Amino acid sequence: MVNVAVMGAGTWGTTLAKVFADAGNQVTLWVRREELAQTIATTGRNQDYLPEVELPAAVSATTVPETALKNADIVVFGVPSQQLRPNLEAWAPLLPPESTLVSISKGVETSTLKRMSQVIADATGAAEDRIAVLSGPNLAKEVAAEQPAATVIACSDEARAVAVQEAIQTPYLRPYTNVDVVGVELGGACKNVIALACGMAAGKGLGNNTMATLITRGLAEITRLGVALGADPRTFAGLAGMGDLVATCASTLSRNRTFGYRLGQGGSLEEATAATNGQVAEGVKSSSSIFQLSQQAGVEMPLTQAVFGVCHRGITVDQMVAALMDRETKPE
Repeated sequence: MVNVAVMGAGTWGTTLAKVFADAGNQVTLWVRREELAQTIATTGRNQDYLPEVELPAAVSATTVPETALKNADIVVFGVPSQQLRPNLEAWAPLLPPESTLVSISKGVETSTLKRMSQVIADATGAAEDRIAVLSGPNLAKEVAAEQPAATVIACSDEARAVAVQEAIQTPYLRPYTNVDVVGVELGGACKNVIALACGMAAGKGLGNNTMATLITRGLAEITRLGVALGADPRTFAGLAGMGDLVATCASTLSRNRTFGYRLGQGGSLEEATAATNGQVAEGVKSSSSIFQLSQQAGVEMPLTQAVFGVCHRGITVDQMVAALMDRETKPE
């Protein structure tokens, strides 16, 4: 048994708090709002994000970062990617010096174009081999419902990856390890952008041929970027690459696909935000940072560029489709 702090009580953070507790650990869930912490304490449920799931008794909630982080062996960061740095700057002095720091946020920081593990290193001063990332085809509500799934723990220190793997393994979640942090992070961040494109296509009423094309060519451009930035290309054929991409692009539980679907139906960004319970999909912001990252790396990413155009340059979905189909033909 280890002590786990989960910093962020959104749907995925709350789900992972449950998973770690089900695996036999003591878990403290940091919650921003006092009323939600009280609700979790009295009902055993996160009524705001995961009301249908009863949390194990081993999960406690607090609004006090010092309480959550005290004696934590594993610290899981579950706040949105663009909010991670300011939170880390406040939490850094409180982090136990030997704790393993785990990122579950999927994105690229817009101001620096850094991956989340790099942001953690910057903001906390932690060594690279102390930072892990978790990613895979992990739709939170399915995992919370204990439907069989798998995930990937990536860390340059394989022993730390194995320690997290052991701490999170349950009968319904099978974790694998990987040392390719770059590949696992980029797979998780970029798939949100491709899921927006798939949602747009679905909203336009386009069919399975279109979806298969978007997913396959999306994987190709994600792999190109990853390899250019030092990732192992084999990572993108695995759970954190193709696995996560398929789940996010195909499921109606995916916020990014749902957001894109509303855009494809002709909705505005504001209307799409309303359709996702007032939350902007991660891929909207990531489309900008990933497109900039691709330009910096000299990598062609036409789908990412197209989604960026729709979300940030006023291009319509019809114009996006026409531009993609009108591109110069070439070998696959």
